[in-house]
This record gives sequence, structure tokens and C-alpha cells, in this order.
Amino acid sequence: MHKRVLFRARWLPYVLVAPQIVITLLFFIWPAIRAVEQSFLRQDPFGLRTSFVWLENYARLFADAAYYHSLGVTAVFSLSVTLLSMALALLFAVMADRAVRGATIYRTLYVAPYAIAPIVAGVLWLFLFQPTVGILAYALNQSGIAWNFRLDGGQAMLLVVIAAAWKQIAYNFLFFLAGLQAIPKSLIEAAAIDGAGPARRFWTIIFPLLTPTTFFLMVVNIVYAFFDTFAVIDAVTSGGPGAPGATNILVYKVYNDGFVGLDLGGSSAQSVVLMVIVIALTVVQFRYIEKKVHY
Repeated sequence: MHKRVLFRARWLPYVLVAPQIVITLLFFIWPAIRAVEQSFLRQDPFGLRTSFVWLENYARLFADAAYYHSLGVTAVFSLSVTLLSMALALLFAVMADRAVRGATIYRTLYVAPYAIAPIVAGVLWLFLFQPTVGILAYALNQSGIAWNFRLDGGQAMLLVVIAAAWKQIAYNFLFFLAGLQAIPKSLIEAAAIDGAGPARRFWTIIFPLLTPTTFFLMVVNIVYAFFDTFAVIDAVTSGGPGAPGATNILVYKVYNDGFVGLDLGGSSAQSVVLMVIVIALTVVQFRYIEKKVHY
């Protein structure tokens, strides 16, 4: 039987949720409405004249080859960041969940990168892989690998994926560790008594029980890769190298076209399309992938 919380005053629940509602309206709903409105307008670079152009901004957007290139870059980037960050976080959580000496220290060190701002994470990895003075870049060059992410688009993509995934590992680690600690040890011990090895125990018992946590983190990480990695891209590659932009993901293209190119109408149209893409991906995940989750 579930206990139900009752409030003596009917207005108290509304007062408690009012700050979150205000924040959502001011920083999410209102900007989204303004973006939709701006996407139907065309404004000169000086903001002196505005004209209503209906769907012309969207027509130019879907006829732009650079936009489709950015869409493909975003798909590769978001998928790579999600898989890499979640796989490493799960590995670290399994290792930290063991009864070893100094486990608290290990867990603290794993969580530490979460306190670092994305732009700082990008600058850290930029220094490590800087072609002229970076320690890791020097090691790669000494081993025979010509490393220069300023010229090679594949290397630039690899660098920003590593930087963005490293920043997100700590967040994923917290949830995976909490999920592992919630699994009854009796189930694992019973499987061990039946002769199941560590790998089989993980894939047949532990991982299926982690599917709710995995599903939640997958949704969060995809949203993170689409939006919160802007600072990493800006600090490391600025969307380059190359004319189309080897690392020019959608959110960075919105910024580049709107604030650098001063195409506010086209940039707003891109932001609306990006919002629709993320909402559609989230709906698809809850509609189809959640069916495989064992609660």
C-alpha cells in the first residue's frame, strides 16, 4: 500500500512547483515560441527592417547541402559520444562496485570530471592533443602517427568525441553505480553457485536489471550530445576543419549562422528543426526502445 501525501492547504503544492514552472516558462517555453516566430521572418543584419517570409527560411534550409552535411556530422558525433561515455561509465561502475580497498577514493575520482565545465574539458583535451606542444600529440607523432586535427577532419571528430564523452562519463557513472548497488547480491551469488561465470552473470542477470538505468542515460546522453557539447566544439575546433565543417554539428551551425553570419531567420528555422529532431528521437526511444526495458 502506497502512502499518499496530503496537503492541508490546496495552494501549497502550486507554490512549491511555481519556481520550476517560472524557470521553464522563461528559459524554455518563451525562447521556443520566439524561435518559431523568428523562423518566419527575415531581418537585415542591422535589425532595421523585418519582413514576413512564411516558409522561405525552411525552404532555403532544406535546399542547403551544408545543412545535410551538418546533420550527418551530428548523427555520427551524438552516437559516438553516447556509446563511448556509457560504455566506459558502465565499465568503471562495475569495477568500483567491487569490494576493494580504497573504493571510496576510486568513486570520488571517477565523479570529479562532472564538476568541470564543458569548455574547460574542451580546453584540457585541446592542450593534450595540440599538434605543436601537446603531450599526447607528441607521443602520437613519435609513434609514427601524423597527428594534426587542424587539418584532418577525422582526427578533429575523434578529439571532440573524446572530450565530450570524457565530460559525461562521471554523470553516467553515478547512475550505473547506483543501479548496480540496487541489484540484490543474492541473485548474483545464486548464479555463481549454479556455475555461471562473471561474464555470463553480467549479461544474463546484471545488465538486464540495469536496463531502466541504461534507457534513462541513453535519452539523457543523446540530448547532451545534441546541445550541451556546444562549448566543447567551440573551444576545440570551432566547427572545422574544412569548408563544410568536419565537426560543425547542428547546434554549432545554429550559432554560426545566427550570431556570426547574422542570418537570424535561417538560424531560428534551424533551431526549430533541431528541437523537432530531438523531440522525435525522444518519442521514438520511449515508443520502441522502452519495450525492451525490464522494470
